[in-house]
Amino acid sequence: MITELAVERVEFTCGHCWHKWSVDYDVQFYRDEYGDEWEYFTRDGHGTPSPYDPQGAPACPICGRRWVGRLAARRAVPLAPGAAGRPRYKIATPGEHRPDRYGAPPLEADAHQQPRQDTHSSADH
Repeated sequence: MITELAVERVEFTCGHCWHKWSVDYDVQFYRDEYGDEWEYFTRDGHGTPSPYDPQGAPACPICGRRWVGRLAARRAVPLAPGAAGRPRYKIATPGEHRPDRYGAPPLEADAHQQPRQDTHSSADH
């Protein structure tokens, strides 16, 4: 059972070349049939390891080294159906409701403005 949905912006700073970048991950928190709690990360619709774990950290786009991310921002996504009185729209014909959503371009995980880079070179560090 899904217990929470969120979008988490994870910020990375390469410890080698000092490049900074960020990525938005969709995160599902859920409880399995045994009562164990889990979290599941996706990026652009594809399952991915946790960016907070060394094995799941993405490679630096400049030098290729991997660095664990840190949570920079978070937006919880309300779970349906929500409290009584919340806005909702009954879908009369499911297969025909807003068909344009199937052809819409994907919202990329790195389509947001990236952090500003420091102006000093890595030789200064």
